[in-house]
Amino acid sequence: MTTRAARAFFGAWVLVLTGIYYAIPGSHLYTWAALGYSSVAMILLGVRLNRPARKAPWYLIAAALAFFNTGDNAYNLIVATGHTPTFPGFADILYLLVYPLLTGAFLLFVRMRSGGGSNRAALLDALVPTVGLGLLAWVYWIAPFTRSHDLSLPQKLVSVGYPLGDVLALAMTLRMLTTPGKRPRALSAIGIAIIGLLVSDIFYGQSQLDSAWSLGGPVDLGWIVFYAVMGWTALMPSMTALSRPAPHSDSHDAGTQRIIFMACAALIAPAVLYIEYANGRRTEINLGGVVDAPVIAGAAALMFLLVLLRVNGLALAQRRASARERALREAGESLFAAASEGDAMLAVRRAVHTLMPDDTDYKLSLTDRVDTGAPASLRLVTASDLPECLPSGDFHHFLYATLPLPGGTGRVGGAVLGAPAPVLRELLPSFQALFNQIAVVIERIGLTGEVNRRDSEAYFRTLIQNASDVILIVTDDDAIRYASPSAATVFGHADLAGTPLSALVAVGHHPELQALLTRARAGRSRQDGVDLAVGCADGRLLQVDCVARDLRDDPTVRGLVLTLRDVTEQRRLENDLSHQAFHDGLTGLANRVLFRNRLEHAFLVAERDDATLAVLFVDLDDFKEVNDTLGHAVGDQLLVAVGERIAEIVGRGGTAARMGGDEFAILIEKDAQRAQELAAEIVAALAVPVEVSDGLGGSHIVSGAASVGVATNHDADSATELLRHADLALYQAKDEDKGTWQQYQTDLHSAMVERLETRIALHEAIDAAQFRLQYQPIVDMETGLISGVESLVRWEHPTRGLLGPFAFIEIAEESGAIVAIGSWVLREALAQFARWKADDPSTSLRYISVNVSARQFRTPGFVDQVQAAIEDAGARPGWLLLEITESLVLRDADQVWDDLRALRDLGVRIAIDDFGTGYSSLSYLRQMPVDVLKLDKSFIDDILLSEQQRALVDAIVTLARNLDLAVVAEGIEHQGQREALAGMGCPYGQGYLFSKPVWPAEITRLATEVRELV
Repeated sequence: MTTRAARAFFGAWVLVLTGIYYAIPGSHLYTWAALGYSSVAMILLGVRLNRPARKAPWYLIAAALAFFNTGDNAYNLIVATGHTPTFPGFADILYLLVYPLLTGAFLLFVRMRSGGGSNRAALLDALVPTVGLGLLAWVYWIAPFTRSHDLSLPQKLVSVGYPLGDVLALAMTLRMLTTPGKRPRALSAIGIAIIGLLVSDIFYGQSQLDSAWSLGGPVDLGWIVFYAVMGWTALMPSMTALSRPAPHSDSHDAGTQRIIFMACAALIAPAVLYIEYANGRRTEINLGGVVDAPVIAGAAALMFLLVLLRVNGLALAQRRASARERALREAGESLFAAASEGDAMLAVRRAVHTLMPDDTDYKLSLTDRVDTGAPASLRLVTASDLPECLPSGDFHHFLYATLPLPGGTGRVGGAVLGAPAPVLRELLPSFQALFNQIAVVIERIGLTGEVNRRDSEAYFRTLIQNASDVILIVTDDDAIRYASPSAATVFGHADLAGTPLSALVAVGHHPELQALLTRARAGRSRQDGVDLAVGCADGRLLQVDCVARDLRDDPTVRGLVLTLRDVTEQRRLENDLSHQAFHDGLTGLANRVLFRNRLEHAFLVAERDDATLAVLFVDLDDFKEVNDTLGHAVGDQLLVAVGERIAEIVGRGGTAARMGGDEFAILIEKDAQRAQELAAEIVAALAVPVEVSDGLGGSHIVSGAASVGVATNHDADSATELLRHADLALYQAKDEDKGTWQQYQTDLHSAMVERLETRIALHEAIDAAQFRLQYQPIVDMETGLISGVESLVRWEHPTRGLLGPFAFIEIAEESGAIVAIGSWVLREALAQFARWKADDPSTSLRYISVNVSARQFRTPGFVDQVQAAIEDAGARPGWLLLEITESLVLRDADQVWDDLRALRDLGVRIAIDDFGTGYSSLSYLRQMPVDVLKLDKSFIDDILLSEQQRALVDAIVTLARNLDLAVVAEGIEHQGQREALAGMGCPYGQGYLFSKPVWPAEITRLATEVRELV
């Protein structure tokens, strides 16, 4: 939804609600609530649509409106139910909270628009009318409440709180309006809203004094304006300007309108005094004096002092302006006396020092290393906008100036002045004038140098005679009348005078030559030259850059002047560099840059012609193993062979490129329908092993098998998205089964996004402590008592609820988050078990089982981490049983077994989880440093139906008993399974028959009730 549509809808909605409110009095309770809360909703919607730099002020305004409307609704509800609201009551508390919320929001706006600095002039401009209007509020609104005999003290305090809050809101509004710079429309709208609030509050307060208040009267219109305009303002695009610094203007320039406004405000006090006196004379009361005379006198004195301070500020600003003007005049005199760049830079430093206030720290940096071609400019920037060659120091705001330097070399000078932002904004006009003076001086220095060089005839003669460039003067019949001495050196021809120009230039380049001469004679010479092939005396062809200028009207020349520069080696180097810039140095295929350029061009053409375009991503499977085992030389040879096979298959119908590492890409433009067929061909071709040399006289047979991802432009809105789709398809091909190809499907993107979101959320979950532990009992099969518990991690996701390990463990393994999660589980489980033991030392619980991932186990110092966790929890090592996988025991066996032995030496027991489903051999059980085997649930499921399965489990239990290993049968769900295992002599069981995973509080109860469960 656009903000324009939202504003139109909201405006119509407010008009409808207002009409219903006044037309149907019985709907007040509902229409007023809808009006107020819809305004709050529009503020939140406006923040979402416009995205201001700071959202906090708008949230404070939304909260203020919510409190205001909630108070109204509470008041209206009491009235609607036939009761009389108490005063003060709950609604008054909500009303009074509105003012500090609005004040906080407006203070933030003032601070952001002033750039974080203070503005004394704007503050004074706001205080003068605030004091005057505050005086009016006291005399005609606040004072009557304080003198009322019908109100109690709490009623008086609350009654006075309303006008004081209004005066405070008015003061902050005036402060925002007096901020220098262009006033955003949103700021004017806020002023209208506050006026609506003040008008209704004033009439409401007066009606309260007269006991004439009634719901649904014209007084409510002001509050309706307040609600509607606040919501409307948040939907205006200009609302974002309230969160940005205001553009610079002279904050001390008090315009005619502002001076008149301040003067009128200053006359409020005497006007009120006169009115009070006249009323007293007319009613023949208070003849002894005006009741509020002290307050009026104090307000008049305060406004007088404020005006004096403002005038003093104007005078001070005038003196500063005069001082800056004098400093600029002195700086100009010093600058115009400069005869060189060095003199000019010294004069610049002196001028800046003169302009800067004496009590201000600043740093000026000058350089001539700014990027060539930068235009002349002076602007206020932040540290992130500065070039790397210019230091930022400890400042955050800078004046950054760039100016081309003389000499015709393209050099650009740069100057950076770092100082506090308010000082830079105030001095910006002065530095702009100084910058203009510097530009004139630099240009004058350059012109002076150029004139001096041109006046030196000896300089030019020496330059011509010793230059490597060849200068020719050609007559109107295209004959050479003069050739510089360098022609003999470059071309080998002793004398070219009288030779036709066409005899010097190769025949194939005669058209370019004639076009060059024609343009020159027509006055359309170009600064860039034309490449021509010129024949040398020894038969060689040189490539030259030729520039022509028409000097036929010059009496000293009377012809076309051709400047020829030998660029043979330069062009050869450019061609080599161009090829290297767009081709892979190893395989000779196109590189990422060239592939991307061709893809973007082809995508635009295909989009225009409604054609099909395909991209294939090819990635070698297990290429890292080739590099790690056989070396990078063999890996490079494999990449070359793979590139040759891909190029042979693709042919001229597409572009094959190496994107980097072992990743290749293919662009198919003309026959994209056979993209899938081509992907299958590539997979099949690369599956054939390659024989490569290792560079040492040996050879190896290696696999170049690869996975391929295919995507077409029909599913993509841009070339970048097409590449991303091909990459997603490749990822899917590798994830499902290597050595295959996969076509992009739209659900791939959704799955990848969800996976990435889970990956990011995992790291946030660790910091936010979102993980929880459940525990599943491990039961002694003979006694039925709970012998131990296994800790099972759960993720309490803020939006998806409680997640089991299958939803995040795999991603945690990939991202490495499993290490932090596992460390937390270990410490939390030990701490919980220690609490159980402390609460009931006689409990049957003997240990707690904690799963450890292979990645966590291989973390350096894991044994020390376990020991520290035990000590921190106040636990005993014998209480801990670590569950590891079979693959961990068999991989890196020496190091792993050493760590297992160290853990057992501490007293920690080790269990092999899901025994029988991995790669372990029964012959290893005698040597493994483990204590417990946990039989996987797949063994238990068929124990009652399959004799073979029953015999296998019986054999494992018997073997473990003979090796003095405990056995825990997992997944016991039926009584028959328990009885069969007990008959085999299996000592421990775990499963839903006994208990599902439960929260810690349930374990204590189950430890005493487990006999009934089994």
